Amino acid sequence: MKHIYEGKTKSVYELDDGNILLKFKDDVTVGDDGLFDPGANNVGLSIEGMGKACLRMTDYFFRMLQGAGVKTHYISADIDSASMTVRPAEQIGNGLEVICRFRATGSFMRRYGAYAKEGQPLDALIEYTLKDDARQDPPITRDSLAELGILSGAEYDSIKAQTKRICALIKDDLAKKGAELYDIKVEFGRVGGSSEIVLIDEISAGNLRAYKDGVNMAPLDLMRLVIAG
Repeated sequence: MKHIYEGKTKSVYELDDGNILLKFKDDVTVGDDGLFDPGANNVGLSIEGMGKACLRMTDYFFRMLQGAGVKTHYISADIDSASMTVRPAEQIGNGLEVICRFRATGSFMRRYGAYAKEGQPLDALIEYTLKDDARQDPPITRDSLAELGILSGAEYDSIKAQTKRICALIKDDLAKKGAELYDIKVEFGRVGGSSEIVLIDEISAGNLRAYKDGVNMAPLDLMRLVIAG
């Protein structure tokens, strides 16, 4: 096993068979106020048990999505060691994130607060952002992605359609458990040395916001709700 990358919330290793091992950490990203924020870039907080909690949620949702016919890089998970085995995937550009918003909050309000109200409904609004900490993960348009050779127009449309379906499935699942999905950030990559683009990375309390009874759920509380339900 070879260590190939150290991320904010995961360590990445290449296995002898060519697959990838993701080792989940207890570290989480925080906003300028020092509080947990799944949309932030800086790690500033460690929550005991967070790594395993995120893996449990990821394992749950990837299995659920694969059962619904969604293609992912997921192979298996070992909760005790907080690790997940996945197919190798080539990131898009230097990393591309896709955000699906069902309600206005977080960075959306920081950008568009003059036109939006906190918590107002959004129609599964899709935003693309570049993974670029130095530039605060700038949003990028369909035309710019094509012009810069990051995504073709057809790939953009395919990812958008996949994201809407994936996030609708997650939203419906959380609703059955009594929680409302406000927004979620997902990633895609090209697998198997081909042009096939599939869902990668994780789906956990580290990259989504869910509310219960009007209150933003703490990460571990959200994990318990998902797994118990």
